[in-house]
This record gives sequence, C-alpha cells and structure tokens, in this order.
Amino acid sequence: MKKLPVYQIKKFNCKSEENDLYVNDFKSHLKNNDFIENSHSHNFYLLVLFTHGTGTHTIDFDQFEIKTGHLYILKPGQIHSWELSENIDGYITFYSQEAYNLYFGNKKIEEYPFYRTLKNSPEIVLNKQQLIEIRKYFELLMEENKKEEFKKQDKLLNLIDIIHVELARIYNSMNDHIVHSYNLKINELENLVNLHFKTEKLASFYADKMNISLKHLNRICKNVLNITLTEFIYSKIILESKRLLSANEKVIGEVANELGFENYSYFTKVFKKHTGLTPQNFKKQLHS
Repeated sequence: MKKLPVYQIKKFNCKSEENDLYVNDFKSHLKNNDFIENSHSHNFYLLVLFTHGTGTHTIDFDQFEIKTGHLYILKPGQIHSWELSENIDGYITFYSQEAYNLYFGNKKIEEYPFYRTLKNSPEIVLNKQQLIEIRKYFELLMEENKKEEFKKQDKLLNLIDIIHVELARIYNSMNDHIVHSYNLKINELENLVNLHFKTEKLASFYADKMNISLKHLNRICKNVLNITLTEFIYSKIILESKRLLSANEKVIGEVANELGFENYSYFTKVFKKHTGLTPQNFKKQLHS
C-alpha cells in the first residue's frame, strides 16, 4: 500500500505569501486538483459547502452522503476522500491554525464546538434558509479573494470567522450537539488523551490528571458524549490505528509498537474488539 499523502496549503497554488489561506469555488478546485478525490489528509483546517451535485464523502472511515446544503468541517490530520457527480459545485476554503490563532489572539479556532471532541460529526446539514445565509459569506470570500486590496488577508480571516460563528449557532441548536456545562472538562480530557494515548490507556490516569474522581469523569462522558471514559480513550486509539494502517507502509507490528502496545496479538485483540476486523483484514479491505 502506498503512503497516504498529507497536503499543505501551498500545494494548491495559494496566492498568500505565507501559504496559510486558500479560497476557491469547488468546481474550479476539483478541475485543478483532481487528485483530491483519492484518500489523503491535510496539515490545515478545511471548510467546504456543496451547492450543486451529489456524491459521497468518506471522513476518517465514516461515509457521508453529499447533497446541496451539506457542509463539512475538517481538522488537520483527518483522512478523507470523495466520489463526486459531474455537476458538483460549491465553495472550499483552507486555513492554518497558526494564521487563525495569531490573528485573533485570545480566541482559538479549536474552541469552536464542531472542533472540540473526537465524537463531533464533521457534517452539518443546512436547511434552505441557513444555506442562503451561509452562502452569502462564501460569496463575499470569493469576491474578496479575487481582489488585491489593502488588508485582504484580514478581511478573509474575518469572513471565515463569521462563517464559524454562524455555524456554531446552527451546530449548538442541533439536538445532537447540545451545549453542556461539562464541555470544558471534555475539552481538557481530549487534550490530555491527545498527548498521552500512546503511553497511557487507563481511565484512572486521566481522572488523576484532571484532579477529578473516576466516577465523576465517567459521568461527564456519559452525559455529554453518551460513552464511557474508556470508550472515549479507545476511540482515539482506534482512529489513530486506522490512520497509521492506511497512511503508510509500516507492518502491523510496527503500528502496534508506535501506539504503545506491548505485543502484536494484544493490539490485534483490541482492534478487533472495537472494529469487528483484525488489522490485517482492515488493511485488505482498504486495499480492495
């Protein structure tokens, strides 16, 4: 299996000297970069709104149906691919975490609700009125990007942020994404899991790190995410396992070792428990 590509914004002929912003209509983007239909990941954030056409969008091994008004928000490192109809169109923009956070100072891009946890869906389905409102801002992005005006990048970043604000309002109004007083704890937990999942897999480790009882942290996970703390930890482990198995030429034993498993057989057992497949069968399925 070939190594999975990880693209940077400069790959897409970004006009910005800093290579940290990209804006385009989707039809032109696809025409100039047809390689994006194959599985790949990025080192930047991606926002895409579809206005015409149909297809499927596979994100981190989950498949979503593309229709008019479907919008997708991807974080760095997520693996995705497309299968698209001939008449596909919409808007697409890329932006780096560094450019966004540096410009806005105290406000961080990762604090928006749709970026917060592993369990958040990357898809938002807009109704007709929401599509009309959000589309206006994408049109403004397109218009501004064609100009070479004073403080162009400032305006582009502010328009992208307005889109984020509007999407956050929609996202938080959806039944599946209820704002909860425990969200800050979930954010803290995810940050810890991202840092330590390769070496620390016990739920008690994370409860101790957060100075909270294991019982209470489990309660928070059940209330906000409807899963246990252990399930949350292993959702990260399994996702990274899938990414490593699909993204490079390492043998399964090397993947197991990189993720902190003592031996190949235990990694295989854990992977099969959570996916229903052995790592070998997962790789075969991807290849086929």
